[in-house]
Amino acid sequence: MTAVASEMNLYQARMRVEDLRAQIRYHDYRYYVLDSPEISDAEYDELMRELQELEARFPQLITPDSPTQRVSGQPVEAFGVVEHRTPLLSLANAFNYDELKAWYRRALGILEIESFPLVCEPKIDGLAVALVYEDGRFVQGATRGDGFRGENVTENLRTIRSIPMRLLAKDVPPRFEVRGEVYMSKTAFERLNEERTDQGQPRFANPRNAAAGSVRQLDSRITAQRSLDIWVYQLGWADGPYPPTHQETLQWLQDIGFRVNPEIGRYEKLEEVERHYHQWVDRRHDLEYEIDGLVVKTDPFQYYERLGVVGREPRWAIAYKFPPIQATTALLAIEINVGRTGSLNPYAVLEPVRVGGVTVSKATLHNEEDIQRKDVRVGDTVIVQRAGDVIPQVVGPVVSKRTGREKPFVMPDRCPVCGTLAARPEGEVMRYCPNPSCPAQAFRWLTHFVSRGAMDIEGLGESWCYVLLQEGLVKDPGDIYSLTREQLVSLERMGEKSAENVLKAIEVSKNRPLGRLIFALGIRHVGSEMATLLASQFGSIDALAQASVEELATIPTVGPRIAESVHQYFRDANNVRVIDKLRRAGVRMAEEVAPAPAEGPLAGLTFVLTGTLASMPRSKAEELIRQLGGAAGDSVTKKTDYLVVGESPGTKLQKAERYGTRLLSEQELLELLRQHGAL
Repeated sequence: MTAVASEMNLYQARMRVEDLRAQIRYHDYRYYVLDSPEISDAEYDELMRELQELEARFPQLITPDSPTQRVSGQPVEAFGVVEHRTPLLSLANAFNYDELKAWYRRALGILEIESFPLVCEPKIDGLAVALVYEDGRFVQGATRGDGFRGENVTENLRTIRSIPMRLLAKDVPPRFEVRGEVYMSKTAFERLNEERTDQGQPRFANPRNAAAGSVRQLDSRITAQRSLDIWVYQLGWADGPYPPTHQETLQWLQDIGFRVNPEIGRYEKLEEVERHYHQWVDRRHDLEYEIDGLVVKTDPFQYYERLGVVGREPRWAIAYKFPPIQATTALLAIEINVGRTGSLNPYAVLEPVRVGGVTVSKATLHNEEDIQRKDVRVGDTVIVQRAGDVIPQVVGPVVSKRTGREKPFVMPDRCPVCGTLAARPEGEVMRYCPNPSCPAQAFRWLTHFVSRGAMDIEGLGESWCYVLLQEGLVKDPGDIYSLTREQLVSLERMGEKSAENVLKAIEVSKNRPLGRLIFALGIRHVGSEMATLLASQFGSIDALAQASVEELATIPTVGPRIAESVHQYFRDANNVRVIDKLRRAGVRMAEEVAPAPAEGPLAGLTFVLTGTLASMPRSKAEELIRQLGGAAGDSVTKKTDYLVVGESPGTKLQKAERYGTRLLSEQELLELLRQHGAL
């Protein structure tokens, strides 16, 4: 119990309880009805937790309509209302291992046993639905609603291809209900938001809200245009026999045609669940869909009735939540960082806030257009998101919390470091500092050059790059290879052993693959994949430097912007001097180009792949295409012949449709490969 709750008297508690209930109902309305939340999940959970603690201490304040006594949300009458045969209950939350153990011990006490097996499932961040089947046919689909009554969204759910309309299995109960979570993949979410931006519509805050908004469209044709999926996670009820445990039931549901998450596991001990949880804290960002925790369930169904329900929550299951990846905080200022190519990158200075288990005080704002599109202003309360190890980003402002004192951001017209007038190339969203001697650019270029994905010079991190520049020992990456043991040892905190290790790492870096060197050079618009492609096409820095814009543009997936950028890079005298320094130092400048098949059934055709393939990794499919003489690129251009579309395709699909590129399904690609003997 919180210290505040323990110190309150009855009158103070009543006033606070009424305030908390009003806040929670308002946020329920924003979340479930408007699909437009104003606070993060973590902040909502804190409101609910405080209310639960106060009601536990002052049970006389509990009322039937308290948010703790019912499932949040209310059905929208426009859809038609479905009465749930058995309630779709919400789960209690555990935010740490002690709370999980407390839930487990309570269940053991009620059951009067020493242990029971547990099933762990990813907690999908989507929209809960109930699907009813009669004689193996899908007949009704409804949202959770308030747990007892939900919206009838049958026609919208029919548009989701992973929901079977008819089960292939014959031996199923004559009537039963399954429960699942409709979600939108991260790739589909980004594509949808890009489309909404192009159309001048507001962007969705996260995939969960995008999925909920898509399912709850009054026009099912709109739902059909959204890439939605489902994971079925539970049997609701059945007029007929079914397996005796939750895990066996999930396997049975999968066997009869439902999509069941493959990451579900069964554990005999709670300690195993804890280890599993910590693995997922690190791995969750590798998934193509959002999860915000694990659902831990009692496996044997025989215990469910004995454990029962308390308030709105079943005792036989609990949600073990991850540290929040979204939070709200104050935007104190917007400042500018100068990138390695001279780009002026705005970032947010925030009131420090805990997000995803770390304290965040800065977050990216991408570019000037992004700030204007989101209408982010200095002084706003903003939603901050952190996913994995990537830089935190500002999702958008909480407009309802504006006071009128917020100030729109104006992009500076000069480089904040060297004062040079900034330029914005036609057709680009970024402004650039054109001064090649800008100290900020030199630092960013140096740190990029030595980074792991580039020349990977171990021991030269950002701090040492800064020291080397400040001491005048290097001015550009080419000077790294002239460093001596005496120079390094003279630096404060650089000992003999450290200096020796740095020099060894510099020597090793001379033999990095050509693609790594091209990437390390910091050519604008050339990432690691494009650098590898250029290396394979030209075989040497000299050949690449001599290539014309027209020659570069003939390469599959190299568009005119990249071709012009590469060509101009090697026309810059400063860049040429750096390359000469690298050459004199013995850095590898060429490699053998693997000969492409002289001919083959796919010769002259360019393929690009998007989305996930079920049959093989995309890299394997690209290899098979090349074996047959075809080219496999990584971006769609007007020269692309085919786009192979897997599950949850990305923005490449939009480009392909715009260019009129021919589309192939995964099955059609496999048939093409089999036809020519590659499979």
